[in-house]
Amino acid sequence: MKPGPELKTHPLYLNGQWVRTATSQPVVNPATGEPFAAVCTAAAAAVTRAIEDAQGAFERWRRLPAKARGAYLHAIADQLEARRQEIARTITLENGKPLAQSLGEIAMSVDHLRWFAEEARRVYGRIVPNQVEGKRHWVVKTPIGVVAAISPWNFPLVLAVRKLAPALAAGCAAILKPASATPLCALALAECAEAAQLPAGVLQVVLGPAAQIAGEFLRHPGCRKISFTGSTEVGRELIRGAAETIKPLSLELGGHAPVLVFEDADLEAAVDGAMVAKFRNTGQSCIAANRIFVQRSIYDRFLERLVRQTQGLKVGDGLEDGVQIGPLINRAGLEKAKEHIQDAVRRGARLLCGGRALDRSGWFIEPAVLADVPPPALCMQEETFAPIAAVASFATETEAIALANDTPYGLSAYAFTRDLNRVLRLSESIEAGTLGINDGVPSTSNCPFGGMKQSGWGRELGSEGIEEFVEVKHVSIGLSS
Repeated sequence: MKPGPELKTHPLYLNGQWVRTATSQPVVNPATGEPFAAVCTAAAAAVTRAIEDAQGAFERWRRLPAKARGAYLHAIADQLEARRQEIARTITLENGKPLAQSLGEIAMSVDHLRWFAEEARRVYGRIVPNQVEGKRHWVVKTPIGVVAAISPWNFPLVLAVRKLAPALAAGCAAILKPASATPLCALALAECAEAAQLPAGVLQVVLGPAAQIAGEFLRHPGCRKISFTGSTEVGRELIRGAAETIKPLSLELGGHAPVLVFEDADLEAAVDGAMVAKFRNTGQSCIAANRIFVQRSIYDRFLERLVRQTQGLKVGDGLEDGVQIGPLINRAGLEKAKEHIQDAVRRGARLLCGGRALDRSGWFIEPAVLADVPPPALCMQEETFAPIAAVASFATETEAIALANDTPYGLSAYAFTRDLNRVLRLSESIEAGTLGINDGVPSTSNCPFGGMKQSGWGRELGSEGIEEFVEVKHVSIGLSS
């Protein structure tokens, strides 16, 4: 698909300048299936130049006091907050999510920027007592260098900020490669950085063929770190490529989140929590509830409430008032959702509501509830990334934990119970980087986020988030006699 001549074509942000290139690609509104804008794309040579410009900017940026770097982040947050209505609309146009959720994404992005603006001045080293007479030791932390940030389409702004804010706070320069489907909010963020007078080259935005750009990030010695959010399959490719130069990676990869609902749970709260965890962002989230396991004694009551609330969800264009479920990102996402429903039903699951593709422009599907879903079903084996709630029952806590952990992924998990002893057992037993207990929205700026097993390496957010972008150095000093 080529952008038509009537589409506004947005330039890239390179070394403090807005640069137009000879090539571009369209940006499609998933609610209509039609392009509404275009963005310039960069060739490998432009990416190489961006890295080299970032190296020069890094040498100046790293020498700024941490408090001064934090002031720039606060200024970017101010700009983002002032333009929240406009940029939220942009997110909805390119991603499809309801406008209220786009506004929520901006609010979280602002909070991340402000958190790391303050965290910049808390990257502490330490003095270590000497073991040998005549020596002194200290440990210092220095910024790693130029960072490449590769962000996904499902939370296109906030997941970019989760990488950029700590990298800039630590003293690194950063190059953002946003998802091809959702580049406009990344360019809006660059506009906010420019308005905040961020020095040229400290933040740049490139777009183009993903494999080509990632290959340049991997190859070029000036790019010292890659932070990526996306599929486990692409994560594996980055790991293979990074092996050549031993380039450090931070990886937030696929998820397959379980929800455990125990018979002692507040049933109303459990259904509300499962609804948020499942249907937020139209189910297109790595931390979305992908497998819901309910204790048998409350199974039917839980399903009844879940179906009733699911049927009440309003589906439509994210710019319409009151819409809670928007379109899927593209036709492939819609076809995958339909396949997961058909596969589950073929294996014996009951389709209790929804699951029909809507006869309208764009890529819409009715939110669905599947009951009695067997373990071999596709939706119990891989991420669905759609508004499809797959539910099954369990008998005991031991069985529930085994079901939750029976996956190569470990990004997030949820549990609903009022038994404090069980909370402690689950906290130790569930294999996931984030565990929400009676909480369907556990992510927060001041706590670490990341995966176990094949869900990734490293952590974002919290005090741990900035540590991903510093090197630890031991300085040993011999004193003169």
